[in-house]
Amino acid sequence: MNSTTRFKLSFMMFLEFFIWGGWFVTLGTFLDKNLTASGPEIGAVFSTQSWGAIIAPFIIGLIADRYFNAEKILGVLHIIGAILMYQMYSATDISIFYPYVFAYMVLYMPTLALVNSVSFNQMGDPEKEFSNIRIWGTIGWILAGVLISYFFHWDSQEASASGALKNTFLMSAVASLSLGIFSFLLPKTPPKNKSTEKIKISEILGLDALKLLKDKNFLIFFISSILICIPLAFYYQNANLFLSKIGVDNPTGKMTIGQVSEVLFLLAIPVFFKKFGFKKTILVGMLAWTVRYILFAFGNAGELSFMLILGIALHGICYDFFFVSGQIYTNSKAGEKFKSSAQGLITLATYGVGMLIGFIVAGQITETYKVNGIEDWKMIWVIPAGIAFIVFLLFSLLFNDKTKTEAA
Repeated sequence: MNSTTRFKLSFMMFLEFFIWGGWFVTLGTFLDKNLTASGPEIGAVFSTQSWGAIIAPFIIGLIADRYFNAEKILGVLHIIGAILMYQMYSATDISIFYPYVFAYMVLYMPTLALVNSVSFNQMGDPEKEFSNIRIWGTIGWILAGVLISYFFHWDSQEASASGALKNTFLMSAVASLSLGIFSFLLPKTPPKNKSTEKIKISEILGLDALKLLKDKNFLIFFISSILICIPLAFYYQNANLFLSKIGVDNPTGKMTIGQVSEVLFLLAIPVFFKKFGFKKTILVGMLAWTVRYILFAFGNAGELSFMLILGIALHGICYDFFFVSGQIYTNSKAGEKFKSSAQGLITLATYGVGMLIGFIVAGQITETYKVNGIEDWKMIWVIPAGIAFIVFLLFSLLFNDKTKTEAA
């Protein structure tokens, strides 16, 4: 891969995740302070991510893989996304905001697969080259948070109270328009399948891999993957709002510690996986969710603020040790024939079904423990901690796969 192509792919990945990190992290705080949305309404808005994940395979499988170049579809989706993002910036009521965010997420989620497709198409050895490109996405997400907190100060107590967080949508709209235009300069990535080939919905959704559920241990892993996404949704939906409401300075910038942690622990996965095996690795990931939420429940913005920072820093273990090791395990169980289908099935189960349930539950719990506009954050965090611990116990007792799983 030459330096020009490497730069284009890196910049594409940088903008792709700068856009997402530029508005999604502060979304809960924006909805609460700018649109005075209720817990269930906030949960419904966040669940658009799950609907986007469920619909995305159809857009990729029925259109991108059959009729048009991936980079051109990427460009069109991001240009339309910029328009929708501007409408979200202009919205003054949750009923006006919701249709735009729903349409946006349906269009954005497929772009996550498209940027990977464009990247892989230019690589001779993806296992070695992809991580060097993908890391720019994490850098983009981190920079978005740093700009919001330390440069623009949109998430400060005074600024967020006056409605400044709506500017995050304007910033992301500019980035989305930039990536939309830049996408037409990316290396050509023609369709993988012929338009005359028969469409298999089961293959698009990864349903061909359902036969793997006949394996008891894989079934337990599959169910656990869905259940652990319930506490995961609490973090995405409530963490920034929680930090902001209890008076933590620069909450969005501090939350980028989680992305730095994610990169560091990603490097530790192969070593830990090889030494302790899949079951212990994934159990550590599950237990980390419980510990994180206990830290949130009993920490504060004063002398116990270190507990909040530690909880954020656990994101690398929470995410990598469960989801990344889960992808490795799925890959080893699926075999060559069902590799793609199996990964698609797990993605549908977690980001689709699991997170959808999680956002609904998180919204209801937040509303239940909210009196006169004041949240009982201790209970709001203790409940997902308990859910994560129950999943941890069930998995530790029921999962007994003795086979040796190798980490690539």
